[in-house]
Amino acid sequence: MIVKVCGITTAMDALTALDAGADAIGFNFWAGSSRYVKDTAFLKELPDDFWRVGLFVHEDPQRVLDLMAEHRLDVAQLHKMDAIAGIRVWKAISVDGVLSQERIDQEQAEAVVLDTPAGALEGGTGRSFDWELAAGLKGKIVLAGGLDAENVGLAIQRLRPWGVDACSRLESEPGKKDRAKMRAFIEAARKEFDAVC
Repeated sequence: MIVKVCGITTAMDALTALDAGADAIGFNFWAGSSRYVKDTAFLKELPDDFWRVGLFVHEDPQRVLDLMAEHRLDVAQLHKMDAIAGIRVWKAISVDGVLSQERIDQEQAEAVVLDTPAGALEGGTGRSFDWELAAGLKGKIVLAGGLDAENVGLAIQRLRPWGVDACSRLESEPGKKDRAKMRAFIEAARKEFDAVC
């Protein structure tokens, strides 16, 4: 079971998340996001003992492959894109209705990230979707959308996902993490994962 923090834009925020126990960190390579990683130099300063997840939206597959290699990314989280052969892929799905197990199984991905519909924002709204729409799904499900320290425990109890992912509710402003909120989220998620294992 994994805990991911997404939308990291600085080395200090990344190191804070790792120190608190995050397994994966998401870096946004979509220029339309307020969390877009404009300056990638800090990625070279980070250790190698976590999963580097690159978030891509409507991106050219070759550019995804180039960025994966350049920044030593472990996983490509793809929004509104087909899977790309030869790399680890997590597919993002906006949950706007009941999901079938067949839909999850047909995704050509290591894991599926379930998030709240966000329109043109492509995530990071701070809103949760109705978790009951995803009840009973099997496989590597990463639950996202409006999670923070206050509700992540309940989300894990109800859905027993493979992972949880938070972004905007852990921020002081878009692209800038509140380190206390980040630590509290990771601690709460870890505590609940330990309880349900």
